[in-house]
Amino acid sequence: MHDEPNWIITPITAELLRGALDLERTEHGVLPHRLPAWARAQVADGQLAMAESQPSGVRLAFRTRATAVELDTLPTKRVYVGAPPRPDGLYDLLVDGRPAGQAYVTGGNTLTIDMTTGATEHHPGPVGTVRFTDLPDGLKDVEIWLPYNETAELVALRTDAPVEPAPDPGRRIWLHHGSSISHGSNAASPTTTWPALAAALGGVELINLGFGGSALLDPFTARALRDTPADLISIKIGINLVNTDVMRLRAFTPAVHRFLDTIREGHPTTPLLVVSPILCPIHEDTPGPTATDLTALSSGRLVFRATGDPAERASGKLTLGVIRDELARIVGQRAAEDPNLHYLDGRGLYGDADFAELPLPDQLHPDADTHRRIGERFATLAFTANGPFTGRDA
Repeated sequence: MHDEPNWIITPITAELLRGALDLERTEHGVLPHRLPAWARAQVADGQLAMAESQPSGVRLAFRTRATAVELDTLPTKRVYVGAPPRPDGLYDLLVDGRPAGQAYVTGGNTLTIDMTTGATEHHPGPVGTVRFTDLPDGLKDVEIWLPYNETAELVALRTDAPVEPAPDPGRRIWLHHGSSISHGSNAASPTTTWPALAAALGGVELINLGFGGSALLDPFTARALRDTPADLISIKIGINLVNTDVMRLRAFTPAVHRFLDTIREGHPTTPLLVVSPILCPIHEDTPGPTATDLTALSSGRLVFRATGDPAERASGKLTLGVIRDELARIVGQRAAEDPNLHYLDGRGLYGDADFAELPLPDQLHPDADTHRRIGERFATLAFTANGPFTGRDA
């Protein structure tokens, strides 16, 4: 099929991508990154390397008269020893902003992860193809949203009509940073992670720097936020700091100030929203670190538990409650001189009543229905009425 003369092969360049901060040339094609190369060089952490190379919020965007599109990719899929198989990552097709299809790529590499030991094994696999056919006739804007939950090396783009980069939509750019919940966790597809849903409802262009397990107030992340053009910025801080038990309250407070100071170096007056954690009962009053529940894993279920002692709060260990109180205090203090700095309690996005109706399946991450709820709530609280992101789109 690839040999048919009507196929046009278009090189995949940065001009065809939105939501990526860097594009690495690989043996097979190109790999979108959500952190620039200089930032990636500053940390040798496999979790962050995996998370930032998973293209949450990254999409191909082009204008064409094509009625058929093929995209060759080399995915890297995760397999957790003892846990249920993860679903294949989906590719969402939008035509003129409306959902027009979904597909997935079979094959690819696999990364096998042993949650009990941290050991990993990489197994190479073949390139696969995602196909979309029967697109409407005529000139249209096409977006292919890449899967949020697997790395996707982009090998070749084929269409049955010429392609050009999509024009600038003239919308405000929303730059967001957060944890695996912002990354996508268990959302149904790339356009239904809560940030993607909120962006669509708010009429903005999303750059999603949500990194699973890696929202740790890292200085290089702050500098990446500082250096990325944006009209709106939000940072969702808390759960990963408890998960990893990386700091105490004494270090947390100046780290938050430093993170905000760095962002403000590049965006001195941009609306900046600090979001505290959504409700997570296992860590509301119990510190980390977070561990896999081995009993549940032995029966094929992935469940997390808190391993800290609530009494350790007295010595400065962080819980979600401690973090919310301190973030509210910090933002309140700074907002006296920074009127464009705002605070949102994450329990307004997902709280006690939501947990009773839509509990976290693994005690840590929201499911697809909860992503939709969080996205709709964020859009209402941030983009409408007196929300911090209220404003006229260009």
